[in-house]
Amino acid sequence: EEQTEFAVMTKGKTGKKNENKSNKNGFAPLSSCSPSPSSSSNEAAELVTSQFDIAGPSDNIAEDIKTILTSLRRITSTIAEIKQGNADILGRFASIESRLSDSDGRLMAAEMKIKSLALDVADFRNRLNDQENRARRNNVRILGFPEGVEQGSPTRFLGETLPALLKLPEGTDLSFEQAHRSLAPKPVPGQRPRPFIVKLLHFPVKELLLKAARELGKVEWEGHSILFFPDLSKALQDCRRLFLPVKKILHEENVKYGLFYPATLKVMYKGKTTAFGTAEEAEKFVEK
Repeated sequence: EEQTEFAVMTKGKTGKKNENKSNKNGFAPLSSCSPSPSSSSNEAAELVTSQFDIAGPSDNIAEDIKTILTSLRRITSTIAEIKQGNADILGRFASIESRLSDSDGRLMAAEMKIKSLALDVADFRNRLNDQENRARRNNVRILGFPEGVEQGSPTRFLGETLPALLKLPEGTDLSFEQAHRSLAPKPVPGQRPRPFIVKLLHFPVKELLLKAARELGKVEWEGHSILFFPDLSKALQDCRRLFLPVKKILHEENVKYGLFYPATLKVMYKGKTTAFGTAEEAEKFVEK
């Protein structure tokens, strides 16, 4: 614009001189045949604009800036939302970790309590088993008598049969408190008969019966083998039954042994007595 104003001012000052000179010389004025600098610059701008097909730069930059600012606002808003979401997630994680820590503590306490209760239950089971066996301490289990030989009166039958069968001293008073067949279902012909359960009033009499049976070794009645055992609970019977393989080996090797209450195997070998509380210990001894 300054160049254009300068050109116009110059033209205004020199126009008359040039016009006078042209008139004197007979030529037309210079301004009439030569383009002005302002018109040249405008034509050049129009030429560049038309050639490169672009709009005015000021308009595009403003719009681009507005678009960028709008995008930045959106990005800023999204980042703020993400930060808020992360804060919520971190808060939830902290709450979960706190709850997990509390749960771990409660779980450890519960496990310790369960272990304590398991020990108590095992102790109570052992005591109950001991009480059951003490209640049976005067009982004798007799196997081998056929079904029906007692004719409805086990006490009378056994009272008459056992003294002669076991060769007890004359006048021995067995003092039965009760005698009956086991509570299992009555077997069909051909099956093993149910045992007699005999409860004696005095413990020494029970020991006398078992001792007499051991001394005889083999007891028979009318062709039937009769066996005498102490009456024990099922749990204790299962525990004592684990010693059967070891007892078989000791019997084959003619080694003296005895199974004592509740489940202790005593072996007399080379003048030394060794007691075993478990079948595993006895098996290791036999292997050696």
